[in-house]
Amino acid sequence: MAEITRLIHEYLRHDKKFPHVWCPGCGIGIMLGSLIRAIDKTGYKKDDIVLVSGIGCTGRLPVYVDFNTLHTTHGRALTFATGIKLAKPRLKVIVIMGDGDAVAIGGNHFIHAARRNIDLTAIIVNNNVYGMTGGQYSPTTPYGMKSTTTIYSNVEHAFNISELAVTAGSVFVGRGTVYHAKLLDSLMEKAFAKVGFSVVEIISHCHTQFGRLNRMGTAVEMMQWQRDHAVTVEKAAQMKKEELKDKFKIGVLIDRELPVYQDEYEKVRRWAKGSEKR
Repeated sequence: MAEITRLIHEYLRHDKKFPHVWCPGCGIGIMLGSLIRAIDKTGYKKDDIVLVSGIGCTGRLPVYVDFNTLHTTHGRALTFATGIKLAKPRLKVIVIMGDGDAVAIGGNHFIHAARRNIDLTAIIVNNNVYGMTGGQYSPTTPYGMKSTTTIYSNVEHAFNISELAVTAGSVFVGRGTVYHAKLLDSLMEKAFAKVGFSVVEIISHCHTQFGRLNRMGTAVEMMQWQRDHAVTVEKAAQMKKEELKDKFKIGVLIDRELPVYQDEYEKVRRWAKGSEKR
């Protein structure tokens, strides 16, 4: 444990004031630990990494780590990240978003970044609500659940972020929870190694807003819910449809090869210059 703590401290900005803004029991800290361990394993230097975030609880993460970082406007993290990647293709660009940031105001950017297969990694923390601004419902608030703007019941059906990413064209999609920290390490490592648009969705309930309104118990009890309802892709393949009711899959949901936007765009540039025949 001491070694893990030492490693994480190597990547934190010591000139920033701690403690952080996250509530006690929030899973973002677990996600941050996985992020750092995965980056360390892949061998990237700090100056090779650019962390881009939007607004919200998750959006505060880049403030605390010693990489190149960019804290942008709500829902636009992927657009800033796209510009950085096209201008400086040697850099590893990682985008940190919450569910509201990624698939509400940033929804169009998300599906088109996946469709284009831009070489970025999107890390999306799905806590089912807009946590920082008061617990309003988001596109991932489950049907029938409460939020501060759906105090009787949410009548909309939730986006499945990972399925959306697969359908839109992401070459790598993984889903984990903050209960399964070792799996998160592995998913992030694979996503960082993948060339193209990769996505890791992390189930990390907001116990302060979502959990309290829906009487889901403490932060620990909500993590136990993740333990009891998550099923690995491998195990799910052996289960019957009725056994998977009220369960969700974790692990690598897709890993495929597709042409990468930057490579395709470079081909067009060479054709336009006449330096290469089509």
